[in-house]
Amino acid sequence: MPRLPGSALACVAIGMAAATFVAADPVRAQASSPGTAIPMGSGPGYHDPRGPFKPLQEVEGVVSWKLLSSVTVKADKSKVIPTFPSGVLALDKRTVKIQGFMMPLEPGDKQSHFLLSSVPTSCSFCVPAGPEGLVEVRSKTPVRYTLEVVTVEGQMAVLNDDPYGMFYRVTQAVPAAR
Repeated sequence: MPRLPGSALACVAIGMAAATFVAADPVRAQASSPGTAIPMGSGPGYHDPRGPFKPLQEVEGVVSWKLLSSVTVKADKSKVIPTFPSGVLALDKRTVKIQGFMMPLEPGDKQSHFLLSSVPTSCSFCVPAGPEGLVEVRSKTPVRYTLEVVTVEGQMAVLNDDPYGMFYRVTQAVPAAR
């Protein structure tokens, strides 16, 4: 399959930025002064109960999407600045397990660079959640694409100023048992 021009991650970032500002409550955003912290986007995303996939269950030893989505943001002139609670900051540079639904960033049935989403993807052109509901994953070895829940273990990075607008990244990831 030919590679599409441009960066898939950049396309996701543009979608996330648009979703962030659309999903935020416009009344609250207008009423708040510049620099005021507001809850981010749509939290961990919306899981349609009519969908074919069950929502993710909390699993002991696996990072909670509820924790990751507890970030607040401040709108700056040209970007969104995240403020992470202490529980999220404690994950930075630690080996963690994270579970989610795979969003490939490249063609092929095996992925070394992909996103994990807190909710299933329903459209290949839609971002299912804001940056608080996505984790960028770079794996040591390719992971087979699946519609089922994927769990990986790797080095977590909490990102304050990512050029693509991501809040979380796991590197050196390997598939892990839940």
